[in-house]
Amino acid sequence: MTWILHVDLDQFIAAVEVLRRPELAGRAVVVGGRGDPTERGVVATASYEAREHGVGSGMPLRVAARKVPDAVFLPVDKSAYEAASAVVMDTLRALTWDGAPVDLEVIGWDEAFVAERPGSGEGEGGGSPGGQRDPVAFAGHVRSEVLAATGLHCSVGIGDTKIRAKTATDFGKPQGVYRITEDTWFAEMGDRPTRALWGVGAQTSKKLAALGIDTVRQLAESDTRVLAAELGPTIGPWVHRLGRGADTGPVDPTPWVPRAHGREETFQTDLEDWAEVEESARRITRRAVDDIDTEGRPAARVGIKVRFRPFTTVTRSLTLPAPTNDPEVLGAAAVELLGRVDRDRAVRLLGVRLEMVEPEGGY
Repeated sequence: MTWILHVDLDQFIAAVEVLRRPELAGRAVVVGGRGDPTERGVVATASYEAREHGVGSGMPLRVAARKVPDAVFLPVDKSAYEAASAVVMDTLRALTWDGAPVDLEVIGWDEAFVAERPGSGEGEGGGSPGGQRDPVAFAGHVRSEVLAATGLHCSVGIGDTKIRAKTATDFGKPQGVYRITEDTWFAEMGDRPTRALWGVGAQTSKKLAALGIDTVRQLAESDTRVLAAELGPTIGPWVHRLGRGADTGPVDPTPWVPRAHGREETFQTDLEDWAEVEESARRITRRAVDDIDTEGRPAARVGIKVRFRPFTTVTRSLTLPAPTNDPEVLGAAAVELLGRVDRDRAVRLLGVRLEMVEPEGGY
């Protein structure tokens, strides 16, 4: 059997902040926006102490402040989290399992899949102690190595597929190890709602409920043809596989290459002057251009997101006549897209997305 491990950093962003400010250990910490709960902004993450009071990611900062008035609010520091993530991933990538190298598939700042590299054989020494071919022992080794390198705690899920490993992590949190296999999948997940599955969102769950499918077991026992008719010929069978915890995808170490970069801004006061909206679009575009310049690929397509008062969102996009990273040209394209939306309401949020040309050799 090929074991797959899912490594997930516990309360990653909050944990990075506590490492920088040890006096915050044990306190309710909320990270989001500019760190001011009187301003508009949403929670990026919260410490476990804040989560105990109902604070969660995506919640308005003002609501979080009402739930935990004595919480410490901090601004988002993207560069600090990226730096910490890079050390974590480098640590995981350097691991050996009973002397054999591992493959690492990064799926976010704070999580990744790890598996022994196919064809690496039994290995000749060089592994860490504890009989790493036992996945529980290796998971413990992973946790200690990450902690030693970064001071951050993680949880590890073990499975015979990626979805089972990913699901197992939630059972092990925080700072734990848990294993789910084909033999234990339904005992652990069968009676849980379909929304509990990785990859099943609110809309898909609602469509499944309309078919009388409320639990993971019901999904696994459903008719694939019915799912294909309701959800589509690709999504239907895929969701059915999720219900069984089955996927055949291996851990893929191919480095992730972004297709686009985007920036957005929530205004503290709704913008009613469209000249100001247009200037904001140009300013946000310049920030997005800095991001694509780090990739070394020009933009081929521009998109905007406009959120009106109170909370209606529209998007527009266009393909450029020729790829470019000229901020003036791209800013003008964003302004042109603003001309394609109704201007009868104040703007609460504005975002610009720059889709880059494919890298040499494609994705």
